[in-house]
Amino acid sequence: MSEPRRTFGARLRAAMDRRGQLCVGIDPHPGLLAEWGLNDDAAGLERFSRTVVEAVGEQVAALKPQVALYERHGSAGIAVLERLLAECADAGVLSIADAKRGDIGSTMAAYADAWLRDGSPLAADAVTLSPYLGFGSLRPALDLAAETGRGVFVLALTSNPEGASVQHTGDPDSRSVAARIVDAAAAENVRPEAGPEPDLGSVGLVVGATVGTALADLEIDLAASRAPLLAPGLGAQGATAADLRRTFAAAYPNVLATSSRGILRAGPDLRSLREAALRTGSELASAR
Repeated sequence: MSEPRRTFGARLRAAMDRRGQLCVGIDPHPGLLAEWGLNDDAAGLERFSRTVVEAVGEQVAALKPQVALYERHGSAGIAVLERLLAECADAGVLSIADAKRGDIGSTMAAYADAWLRDGSPLAADAVTLSPYLGFGSLRPALDLAAETGRGVFVLALTSNPEGASVQHTGDPDSRSVAARIVDAAAAENVRPEAGPEPDLGSVGLVVGATVGTALADLEIDLAASRAPLLAPGLGAQGATAADLRRTFAAAYPNVLATSSRGILRAGPDLRSLREAALRTGSELASAR
């Protein structure tokens, strides 16, 4: 009988213990492509993506391609994304497809099949999901991720100003939407399918690095959720490692901090990209 596959949470914890808490976002915005001297086409996209993997793929815990910036190039861009995800696997770095998928029924099952099924050309180690059709609508992705040893990161508390109008709200006698999403993820992380690891589950949460006091204001206890915490906003969006430590408090060891432009603007020189990633990773480690 073959050994059971390690859960995403266990693999992520091992990666963070070994390489630190930095996730580099691969965000090939047209402006960044131009800064790198690349054309805004599939060839430029591929050169950009491969350069990031070559520069930092062996020194960070995860890479997070922004799917929309590949989709805008049509089928040629999706083909680049497929190759990028394969290259991440070859480099031994976890991949998080930032797709923010969310739907119901067979459509959600199809999204899950695309991003989480063994053998899919778009299979990543984890994918971001939107729960705003109801957390239960994510069931096909939650179940397939558990089956294949992959993970999901569910949008919970984002730092964009518009997010508060939904995520902070709740009936007078009930918890906020964001708090209920955190509760639902926590429940997933203690299901038998979540695996025996006592530390980190595989149903993660997206919580912006710049949410300030929102966690305390909404009485959200992230540390109890066992959720890995994908925290975009480090660097170019203004958050520092010290801000992350204050915001996440006891949950800080579970934070996978994401920096995109703050690292990528150091390119296309490989050494400069590596130095930017190492510097940011050291700041995150010093904040613990």
